[in-house]
Amino acid sequence: MTTFPGLAHAALTVSDLERSTAWYAALFGADPVLDEDEDGGTYHHTVWVLDGGHLFGIHTHVSGEPGSFDPSHLGLDHVAFACADHAALEAATARLDSLGIEHGGIYDAHYGSGVSFKDPDGIALEFFAPPA
Repeated sequence: MTTFPGLAHAALTVSDLERSTAWYAALFGADPVLDEDEDGGTYHHTVWVLDGGHLFGIHTHVSGEPGSFDPSHLGLDHVAFACADHAALEAATARLDSLGIEHGGIYDAHYGSGVSFKDPDGIALEFFAPPA
């Protein structure tokens, strides 16, 4: 194993900042810790602190191209949030249900278990737990 640094944060570009801020705040069960314009107002970012000190942000850009997310195109495939074990994955899935967020149900594989879902822009997200 190398000593390559772990991820510090993930940031996604969204089409409707207000809608996505409300959606992610409900998903995380927390308000963002940062919500401000940057770079002379050319983009806006909203950031949450997740367990372990990891940062998760959403951005809007003044001069962005309209479109929609497609995991089959070059770039991001999905973002996975770590669950400690299968019980935590089941709890995360129940949270999705309580929020009315559609998902594909828990799938189990030899490398771990997960549940896939999408944000309001169709960006692919996942809760993932290591194998038991």
